[in-house]
Amino acid sequence: MTDMPTAEPRLAHFPVPFFASVLGLSGLTTALHAAGWTKASLVALAMTIAVFVSLAAIYTLKALRHPKAVAAEWQHPVKLAFFPAFSISLLLIATALAPTAPDMARGIWLVGALAQAGLTLAVLSNWIGHRTFKTIHISPAWFIPAVGNVVAPIAGVGLGFPETSWVFFAAGLIFWIVLLVLVMNRLIFHDPLPGRMVPTLAILIAPPAVGFLAWVQLNGGVLDGLARFLYAATLVFLGLALTQAGKLRHLPFGLSHWALSFPVAALTLATLRFGALADSPAHHWAGQAALIALCLIVGVLTLATLRAMARGDICRPE
Repeated sequence: MTDMPTAEPRLAHFPVPFFASVLGLSGLTTALHAAGWTKASLVALAMTIAVFVSLAAIYTLKALRHPKAVAAEWQHPVKLAFFPAFSISLLLIATALAPTAPDMARGIWLVGALAQAGLTLAVLSNWIGHRTFKTIHISPAWFIPAVGNVVAPIAGVGLGFPETSWVFFAAGLIFWIVLLVLVMNRLIFHDPLPGRMVPTLAILIAPPAVGFLAWVQLNGGVLDGLARFLYAATLVFLGLALTQAGKLRHLPFGLSHWALSFPVAALTLATLRFGALADSPAHHWAGQAALIALCLIVGVLTLATLRAMARGDICRPE
C-alpha cells in the first residue's frame, strides 16, 4: 500500500493579510484617544499590541518552518501589497503610544520607519522588475505599500523626526497620485473586483484622510488650502465607496473585510482634527458619529474573525 499524502500544516497558510487587522485596531485606538475616550483607548491599545505581537510571532514561525510559503506570498500579485502592513502597524502603534509613552513610541517609530522604507523599496522594485503584472492584479490594496508612507509623519513630527517625515510624506503623496490613476483605470475599464476584494474599495478613503493628518502635522496645524483639499478629497472617496457598499451584503466573511476598518478610522481622525482646527461643532459631532460606527465595525469584524478561526476557515489553502 502507498502512504496517503499528509496534509500541509495550517501554519503554512497563515496569511500575511492578517496584519490588516492591526491597522484597524491601532486606528481605533488613536481615534478613541482623539475623541477623549482615554480609558477605552488604553484598553484598545493593549489589545492592539497583543494582537500585533501574536501575529508577528506566528508569522515569524511560519517564515522559519515554511519559507517557501512566505516566498509564494511575496510572489503573489495581491498578497505582496500586504507585507508593509507589518511596518505600518509599528508606525501606528507608535502613534497610539506617543501621548502616554513618548520614549517607547520613538523607538518603535524608528524601527517601523526603517522597515517601511525597506519594504516600500522592495515592493516597488518587485513591481517594476522582471515580473509580468496584469491590470486585473491591481486593486485598492496596492495603496498599502507606497501610500502607507504618509502614516509616518503623524507621529514622526512630534517625536522629533520632521525632515524624515517630509521624505515619507513626499513618497506617499507621489505614489498616491500614480496608483490612483492605475486603480481607477482598472476599476472603470476592466473586469469588476472579485467578491473577496470588494471590501478593499474602502481603502480609497484612507490616503487623503491620512494625508490630511500628516500635512497638518508638518505645517504646524494650519488649516490651509492643501489641508482643506485633502479633507475634501476624503469626503469624495467616502461618497464613492458608499455607492459600492451594497455589494458587501451577500459576501461571506474573509480577512479582506478588515480593509473596512482603517479607512473609517482615518476618516474619523481626520474629521475630528478638522473640527478642532476649524472650530466646527458639526465636524466634531460627525467625528463622534464616525467613531461609533468604527467601534461597531471593529467589534463585528473581531467577532467574525474569532468565529472564522473557530470554524477553521482561516489558514486554509486557497
